[in-house]
Amino acid sequence: MGGPVLTLVIGPDALGDNGGVSEQSPEEPAESVEPAQVTLRRAPRFGAFIVVGGLLGAIATLVLTSLFEPDPAVGFTASFAYFLLFGVPAGLALGAVVALVADAVSRRRARTATAERGTVGEPDQES
Repeated sequence: MGGPVLTLVIGPDALGDNGGVSEQSPEEPAESVEPAQVTLRRAPRFGAFIVVGGLLGAIATLVLTSLFEPDPAVGFTASFAYFLLFGVPAGLALGAVVALVADAVSRRRARTATAERGTVGEPDQES
């Protein structure tokens, strides 16, 4: 639901004389920052589009089956279940097509930005 969680782990060597956390550690880790070009866009979630399409296909099947008089020999439930075999896959396919169109639109609106990628390594040991 939320974003990433940052966990801070403090070792016993980070404690100062007063039992609190020291402001500076004796050895700072080596850092390197590299600029990189990245593409920013809002991509659709295909699964959500497909599930919603399937649900809409089931609802459309229910509405269309209810509009006509059911066959007394078969009944409404059997007719509805039979037509669900056609309505749900049609809704799934329609949801996938809408997701593909939304993905194409998001690719067209994509922006390029410069990001800095930082890596933290072990401190340099000078002996």
